[in-house]
Amino acid sequence: MEMPVVPTGVSDSMRDIYEMGLAMGNDPTRFSIIGDCQNVSSYFLSVFDNPGEFSLGAEYAYLQPTVDYYQGSYSRESLAVKGGFNAAAVLSPLRADPKECNKNESPLDCELRVWKPSVVYVSMETWWSEKPEEEYDKYMRRVIDRILEAGAVPIIATKADNLEGDHGINATIAQIAYDYDIPLWNYWAAVQPLPSHGLWSDGFHLTFARNFFDDPDRMESAWPWRNLTALQALDVVRKDLGDED
Repeated sequence: MEMPVVPTGVSDSMRDIYEMGLAMGNDPTRFSIIGDCQNVSSYFLSVFDNPGEFSLGAEYAYLQPTVDYYQGSYSRESLAVKGGFNAAAVLSPLRADPKECNKNESPLDCELRVWKPSVVYVSMETWWSEKPEEEYDKYMRRVIDRILEAGAVPIIATKADNLEGDHGINATIAQIAYDYDIPLWNYWAAVQPLPSHGLWSDGFHLTFARNFFDDPDRMESAWPWRNLTALQALDVVRKDLGDED
C-alpha cells in the first residue's frame, strides 16, 4: 500500500462540509471516534488529555498546538466506540446506549448529535475477516455518508492486521477515501517497519508500550505509533481547515 501514513491535506469538498457543519452548530474544537476495541479511550488518544503521560519530544513538538486545540475530546468515551463494534453495529439502534441515545437512534447518530464534532475518526477492524469486502464497503459508505450529512470531516483509517489474507479490507478503505475525497490515515503503513508489524501472535492485537515518542525502545511497539500517527493526521486536517493558532 503506497499511500502515505498521514494525509497530505484536505480537499475543497471537505472544507465545504466543514463550513456547513459549523453553520449547523458543530464545534470546531471537538472530534469524535467511531470504532471498535482498537479505539477505546483507555488506549487510544486519551493520554493527550493528561500531560505527563506522554512525551512528544523535540521531533514532534510541532504537534502541541493540536494537542491543546482538541482538549476534552481525547479522553472522552465515544458513544460509537465499543469492543466488537463494526460498521453495521454503529448503524444499528439496537446497539445504542439507552441511557444517552434517543429511541431508534444509532450509536453513530447519537454520537454526532450529543458531541457535535467537526472531525470524526472512523476506524473499523473487527468482524469483517470472514465477510466479503462488498459488505464492508456497503456499510462503511453508509457510515461516511451519515458523517458528511452531519457536516463533519471523516478521517478514515486502515488497519494493521490482514486477517482476511489478501489486504482486501484496507484496499476497500483506500478506495472509499479516494471516492469520497476524504483524509486517509494509513496506519497499516506505520506499523510495517515494526517487529512482527506491531502485532501479537494472534495477528490482530497491537503490541503495547507507553506513549513517549522520544523513547526508541517504546517506539518499537504499535500503540505509540497508533496514537502518534492519529495525532499527526488530526494535525494536518486541523491546519488545512484553517484552525491554526
